[in-house]
Amino acid sequence: MSVQNLIIYKFTPLYHILEELGAYLNFNVIFVDNENSLKDRIKNLDYYLVLSNKKYSDISNQFVLDNLPINIFKMIEKINIEFLKQQFNSQSELKINQYIIDLNSRELLLNGSKLKLTEKEINIIIYISKSNKPVSINELQDKVWSYQSDIETHTVETHIYRLRKKILNKFSDNEFIISKKDGYQIK
Repeated sequence: MSVQNLIIYKFTPLYHILEELGAYLNFNVIFVDNENSLKDRIKNLDYYLVLSNKKYSDISNQFVLDNLPINIFKMIEKINIEFLKQQFNSQSELKINQYIIDLNSRELLLNGSKLKLTEKEINIIIYISKSNKPVSINELQDKVWSYQSDIETHTVETHIYRLRKKILNKFSDNEFIISKKDGYQIK
């Protein structure tokens, strides 16, 4: 996992306290006192949390510490919880081509449009997208449905047909899942 960075924004006394405790914390502590410096710092960081003593509307990943005084251990616990939430949210999104799959809400997203998917549809997309070659119907039966390959069924074809139709209707994209002679592929 990437390093977690706690950016103390315009809150000097707290920065000095956390700086002294730095060796006992599981995140980097950075002090920033103006908006331009904050923007410069943020653009190069994967995991960060901006801690301040008041809410700033133009700052993302912000944690406001406005209920003071607070027990230092309680505060560090809250900071760690915020980092865990951030990590959970970042792991819940999967980018496939220009689309984003939100695993928590089971939605396929493109330019602000959302398409609700079933768990099986998400599993199909994820499995096919991880393969560099076309995925056969038998392989999908085995890996996504856990069927034996000698069973005669059109479950895979039906699911993919419906999934492609949903994507076509919502996003006008007929090329997301491609049918090839030896299976299905997402390029």
